[in-house]
Amino acid sequence: MAMIRRFLEALRVPGFRNPKPVVAVLRLTGVIGQGASPLRSGMTVAALNQPIEAAFATKRLKAVALAINSPGGAPAQSSLILKRIRALADENDIPVFAFAEDVAASGGYMLACAADEIFADETSVIGSIGVVSAGFGFPGLLRRLGIERRLHTAGTRKGILDPFSPERPEEVELLKSLQRDVHDSFKDIVRDRRAGKLKADEDTLFNGEFWTGRRALELGLIDGIGELTAVMKERFGDKVRFRPVGPRQSWIKRKLGTAWPGSGAASSHAGAIAGDLLAVIEERALWSRFGL
Repeated sequence: MAMIRRFLEALRVPGFRNPKPVVAVLRLTGVIGQGASPLRSGMTVAALNQPIEAAFATKRLKAVALAINSPGGAPAQSSLILKRIRALADENDIPVFAFAEDVAASGGYMLACAADEIFADETSVIGSIGVVSAGFGFPGLLRRLGIERRLHTAGTRKGILDPFSPERPEEVELLKSLQRDVHDSFKDIVRDRRAGKLKADEDTLFNGEFWTGRRALELGLIDGIGELTAVMKERFGDKVRFRPVGPRQSWIKRKLGTAWPGSGAASSHAGAIAGDLLAVIEERALWSRFGL
């Protein structure tokens, strides 16, 4: 091997002595968590494990760039993805940079906290460090329709917050207790990953509010205003090469796609349509919270 290296150097093979630095680009787009149907799956640690590993296994790697566009989603999946990225970054001693596009909010901002430095556009939506649970209640509707709700459980709290039963204060308090625990974990992650950088009191930062990229910079939630390509070239030179990595799609997803339900072969099954429709409505609600 050493002889081959000396031979190539003697021939002055272009790029051999000074190989171009490489930045792996891992795109993290969409709602976090399992989707409502197989054709509309969200971001999960299981789906992203292979591309995350591929990013850090890239040859001549100088950094991993996270291109984030997410309104959030499941807190556990957000945390697990962050931990997987950090484990490989620390193991390989590779810096990680996050770049927010339209939005990096709630779980999307948690993903950004996996990076050593966070960048955003001036108009990106950043923050929403909080926890939300939403649903519907239908007990009044059932009464008007003359429908009797029958719910039988083993365990006094097994039917907690059933949407067809009246809401009980003690059950709501249990939910709020769970939310406080998750919120505390989220705050701990931000405190740890943004240690020494936060520039506002915690009542402001952790109340669920969200801001533009420009305001987020003032608050210390991000490190700069910038776009992925420009920032990476500034750090590693104009000759830096970008290697996109992403999750592999199954054959059926490539064929059928994830378009609006009712299109393609997937529309032939009512169950698939209903599942996709629910997923679209749920995703649309998450995005619309941030004006998108």
